[in-house]
Amino acid sequence: MKIFHTADWHLGKLVQGVSMTEDQAYILQQFLHDIDEEKPDVVVIAGDLYDRSVPPTEAVSLLDEILSEIAIKREIPVVAIAGNHDSPGRIHFGSRFMGAKGLHIIGNLSKNLKPVVMQDRFGEVHFHLIPYTDPSHVRYIFEDDSVKTQQDAMAKILDHVVDSLDSNARHVLVGHAFVTKNGVEEENSTDAERPLSIGGSECIDAKLFAPFHYTALGHLHQAHFVDSEKIRYSGSPLKYSVSEEKHKKGYLMVDLAADGSIHITKKELKPRRDLRTVENTMEEILKSPKSEDYVFVKLLDETPIISPMEKIRSVYPNAMHVERISLRDFNNVHEEIVSRQKMDDITLFKSFYHEILGKDADEKMIELFQEVLQEEMLENREVEVKS
Repeated sequence: MKIFHTADWHLGKLVQGVSMTEDQAYILQQFLHDIDEEKPDVVVIAGDLYDRSVPPTEAVSLLDEILSEIAIKREIPVVAIAGNHDSPGRIHFGSRFMGAKGLHIIGNLSKNLKPVVMQDRFGEVHFHLIPYTDPSHVRYIFEDDSVKTQQDAMAKILDHVVDSLDSNARHVLVGHAFVTKNGVEEENSTDAERPLSIGGSECIDAKLFAPFHYTALGHLHQAHFVDSEKIRYSGSPLKYSVSEEKHKKGYLMVDLAADGSIHITKKELKPRRDLRTVENTMEEILKSPKSEDYVFVKLLDETPIISPMEKIRSVYPNAMHVERISLRDFNNVHEEIVSRQKMDDITLFKSFYHEILGKDADEKMIELFQEVLQEEMLENREVEVKS
């Protein structure tokens, strides 16, 4: 069975206030072209179809168009799940009748975890769709107060899935989570993705997915495997932050053999405009060839520049950001910026608190901050209930 594995489309994404919808439409047309060339048996979208729980109208229209092109016009089944950016209710709406048209999309987790069963010439392939769900919801659904962390939640869900696996079928799991080797804490390779938990580990042990022939993951924007070649992130199809400028964007083509073995091919997609950093003096920048790329400019001039963005946009009309860093202080400032970008929310709060008040935050203050952040994360995911 030939599977196209993609994730993290983030339709409706704004980067520095600039809508990426046209760029997303451009890249997804390439994806459709590859579908026509390769003719996959199924397309997997492992979460974060939208960038926020209430997406703009043009993002909804784009998703509707692309899914219609794949599932209805080309009659290629699509299996998709909600990610942490999606509204579970909006993603889940219509899932029963859409399944009859080949669009199998799950937003809400339920205790009755039935796989989507597909057939190739070698037999059945079972797709197990596990949408992103907060541990508090998993605790409620399975009536288990011991579920506290992302690891606990995924372990509880997979206990139910693995118990009913058909030994005569091949099994593909589709999930949206921060999976690492042995569940060890790692830094996300992008600052465009929000954390999955506040004040605790968001990482999940890759060994939980050992029973499956292939695990198609979303959430991390850089394509890579975790612990095993069969546990994979496809990465996002576009760069959504300057922290992703070195990423090679695209999707994965997975060939699932009769014995459950896999062969992976990374397929790159070429964006309409690249997203990158430019570091130079204004004089040298103005000598550069004109480019439509999205650029983040770091000026190395020692003296202030009048109307720097206006000048830069004469060469880079889609420039997104400009900052001036003197050569004398460049190394120290750059290290400070990188250091702050790598801080988690709690560490950043402690640093801010100390910088403003001149003293360390006590445990009660930190616990209050954690509670507020956790509530905000849940409210962002449930905003459709209020709208």
